[in-house]
Amino acid sequence: MSPISEFRKKKLLYVFNVFFDVNQSGEIDRKDFELAIEKICELRGWPAGNPKNVETHNCMFKIWEGLRSKADKDNDGQVSVDEWCNMWDAYAKDPSTVMDWQLRYMNFMFDLEDASHDGTIDGDEFSIVCSSYGVDKNECQEAFKKMSKVCYIDTGEVEVNREQFADLWREYFSSDDPASPGNFIFGKTSF
Repeated sequence: MSPISEFRKKKLLYVFNVFFDVNQSGEIDRKDFELAIEKICELRGWPAGNPKNVETHNCMFKIWEGLRSKADKDNDGQVSVDEWCNMWDAYAKDPSTVMDWQLRYMNFMFDLEDASHDGTIDGDEFSIVCSSYGVDKNECQEAFKKMSKVCYIDTGEVEVNREQFADLWREYFSSDDPASPGNFIFGKTSF
């Protein structure tokens, strides 16, 4: 098999650096997940003890444990850039081998972005979440337009449902085509 392409590596490093390595230490560890939980709960207004806060903690720590158990090959309690890229490269070679933690994270992100709980994500919902990670809100809105160009609903509004999001997710982590709509699911318009 060929090595991971530079384009796909740039996408993987973007998610690693922006969404996972929250404390910017150069590796992903449990502390990053603690900081991410704090950020998410603050964004949504879920104080300690709130059922959504508890659910977020439980879900995110299951994601961390799954990620650590699959990617942390040297068992040092951290996931390095190389371990991260190798894990996603294995996924890209056969996306049907999706791991539980990857599915859990994909569904968590969909549910986080679907603030109205109507089963779809619209541009505003998408932009609020992605911009909370430091991505420019205008770029997020442009990214949403690019990723949702095939997701029109009967009213003419553009929304992305869970099934469409799952297809876009697979594209993000496995496609080398810069024009794939899935490249934009994390709010960035170019790599």
